[in-house]
Amino acid sequence: MDLRTVLSVSGKPGLFKLISHQKSGVVVESLLDGKRTAIPSSANVSSLGDIAIYTYEEEVPLREVFVKMAEITESKEALSHKSSKDELEDFFGEVLPKFDQERVYASDIKKVVQWYNILVKNDLLDLLEENDDKESED
Repeated sequence: MDLRTVLSVSGKPGLFKLISHQKSGVVVESLLDGKRTAIPSSANVSSLGDIAIYTYEEEVPLREVFVKMAEITESKEALSHKSSKDELEDFFGEVLPKFDQERVYASDIKKVVQWYNILVKNDLLDLLEENDDKESED
């Protein structure tokens, strides 16, 4: 499994693991409750491998943000995504000191923290290491 097979579906809570492609969309499995469902091709689906966070200098891939979060939290869950805006911004500032505060909203930080915690709960942080290994081989 790869971080690109972990999906966020607009309008649905949590993250999903890609199971298979269909001509009418994709079949996914929820990482929250393990239920499988079909997502139509008209739905807004984003792969975590394709998401990046704005900084003042560049866009940092979400995988790198997760790696830094794992270093800071020692691969344990981070603070709750329901924490206050200030707590979330302080934590994110520690993870990514130069994040663009005008383009990265509190709602974005909440999503990233929630997604990270879901990956930790599902023992999927090894996805981050596997990508590191593949990139070092290239």
